[in-house]
Amino acid sequence: MIKGIDHIVILVKDLVQASADYATLGFTVVPGGEHTGGATHNALVTFADGSYLELIAFKREAPEHRWWHHTVDKGEGLIDFALLPTDIENDLLAARQRGLEFEGPFPGGRERPDGQQIKWQTGAPLTPDLPFLCADVTPRELRVPAGDAWLHPNGVSGIAKLAVEVHDLPASVDRYSALLGFDSTTEELGAIFKLGSTILELLRAKAKLEGPHSLTLRSTHPVEFDHKLTQGVLLSAVVASV
Repeated sequence: MIKGIDHIVILVKDLVQASADYATLGFTVVPGGEHTGGATHNALVTFADGSYLELIAFKREAPEHRWWHHTVDKGEGLIDFALLPTDIENDLLAARQRGLEFEGPFPGGRERPDGQQIKWQTGAPLTPDLPFLCADVTPRELRVPAGDAWLHPNGVSGIAKLAVEVHDLPASVDRYSALLGFDSTTEELGAIFKLGSTILELLRAKAKLEGPHSLTLRSTHPVEFDHKLTQGVLLSAVVASV
């Protein structure tokens, strides 16, 4: 069973600058470290609802990496997102039994700046409209900082809505239903899946690429984001509790 959104991936050119920009936007930004293989490094913005934003940048050319093509096709901004499974082996098996092809699980990891090694497993979709799965091997609190990291001056406490653009809406709705194990609510412009307190909205794509389009966060008070600092992310907030 899928628990909810694990994290949102934001591709940036310069991790130091992006971290400073997000701090200026009122977020507490925590250095993440370098991923296994050395192609990428990241910084995290974690929320009280258990989700987080991953600011990720390439340290070298890496055409073999699943996200490298975004550096040419899209540039900075939202490029992917991960769902958190209860048991990745069983959740992948259940999705396959519902007719969805999904690869994995594959090992992954990174080294934090303090030297702590973190390990996880991922499941990879075969189509770009779907998210990947990310499951912890080492304790989750090592990968996703809590406590003071949740305290953001802008009052943000979690993800209210993620909008995802897809080319073939009926086909994507079927694939998401197979992955999540439940049906969507159909709307005039798209389809809605409710993941805990977060809305996952599928929309017909207007752009060349499929994938996450815009992100709405939940805050304790009104906040507006300067989009010159969001690294290409269409970012907004609504006032709501966790």
